[in-house]
Amino acid sequence: MKDDKVKKLIAAEEKRQREGLELIPSENYVSRDVLDAMGSVFTNKYSEGFPGKRYYGGQINTDKVEQLAIDRAKALFGADHANVQSHSGAPANEAVYHAWCEPGDTIMGMELSHGGHLTHGRPGTISAKLFNFVRYGIKDIETGEIDYDAMLSVAKKTKPKLIIAGFSSYPRELDYAKFAEIGKEVNAVLMADMAHIAGLIAGKAAKNPLDYGFHIITTTTHKTLRGPRGAMILSMGQVSNPLKPVDKTVQNLPTLIDRMVFPGIQGGPHMHTIAAKAVAFGEAATPDFQEYCQRILKNSKRLADELMKRGFKLITNGTDNHLILADVKTSFDLDGGEVEEVLDKIGLTLNKNVIPDDPLPPFKPSGIRLGTPAITTRGLKEDDMAQVAEWMHQAVKNRNDAKKLDLLSNEVREFCLQFPLPSDN
Repeated sequence: MKDDKVKKLIAAEEKRQREGLELIPSENYVSRDVLDAMGSVFTNKYSEGFPGKRYYGGQINTDKVEQLAIDRAKALFGADHANVQSHSGAPANEAVYHAWCEPGDTIMGMELSHGGHLTHGRPGTISAKLFNFVRYGIKDIETGEIDYDAMLSVAKKTKPKLIIAGFSSYPRELDYAKFAEIGKEVNAVLMADMAHIAGLIAGKAAKNPLDYGFHIITTTTHKTLRGPRGAMILSMGQVSNPLKPVDKTVQNLPTLIDRMVFPGIQGGPHMHTIAAKAVAFGEAATPDFQEYCQRILKNSKRLADELMKRGFKLITNGTDNHLILADVKTSFDLDGGEVEEVLDKIGLTLNKNVIPDDPLPPFKPSGIRLGTPAITTRGLKEDDMAQVAEWMHQAVKNRNDAKKLDLLSNEVREFCLQFPLPSDN
């Protein structure tokens, strides 16, 4: 690379990743093959439209690589259709909202502080300005059980056209059968925002909402799916020509969604990213990936146990998936930002996060969110989780001791250098 400034920043970021542990549950490390596809000559090509139905010429290879990504995604999740063009998770969700709903329609999603995502109706977002969002949430913070009775009651009163199952900071598994019962009761389309756990679903380590009657899955393609930064939308129904209008029926959801992704929300797809998605989907179809997903869960449960032994109060007292939510205000009388900052100093990266009904503001919340997808990719195993928890505890306990933090930072660095980045291979 001839641009020395950018070259140095890339090298600095690689060094940061190599010498620390990534505990943010929405991040991961991709393979060298995924990186190579991302940096390929597909980045040069405009490909507005869909395979076999493009607006520009020269599409013989783009059609093939996008169809490969579509076919692999459908096979991974058992879907009738896959749109792999969405640039990221937020516009993927927006595409579904606009494909099925009209402005003013009601959409039901998880209470934001209970684990829902900002695209599920956070005030200030475009979707919140256009649609009427109603909420469901946790009934028991100690177990994480969703209040399905209250959810049904709200659904009967408000008649949502769309019900979203999904989260960004919920450590337990949802009961998709109960979602399906409620959806059937009020005649709502069911959408699962599986951005966080799509990899676990593909790897047979988590339940697949499509098996319970859901109509749509939206997901990012990074996180547990371990692909490039991007998104896709999986749907059930009849696949037809996306360039021709169809009636707004549940059976036509695949075509309604395609038409809303393009030309509704975005123009040209990023073909280099779609090529990388195809690579990642191929990797996710292997027995090795299934074993990886099982290791994520084992590491997550062990890390949760080790943290609780050291005085961390965990929301729902543990985890069923890849992520952990800790109430550090109750545990150590610190806000999540303070804990995030001190752990950054020793090379452990996680994020501050609200907890259910958090009394503190979003930018100084009571909690932290962490998880095991990236460190599991890196090669850490169950027995390493005690060390990670101990470093976290020592950093919090000695947060005002610069010398102790330096010692911890050196320990973390020496440990991390034993585990190459996947892109080194």
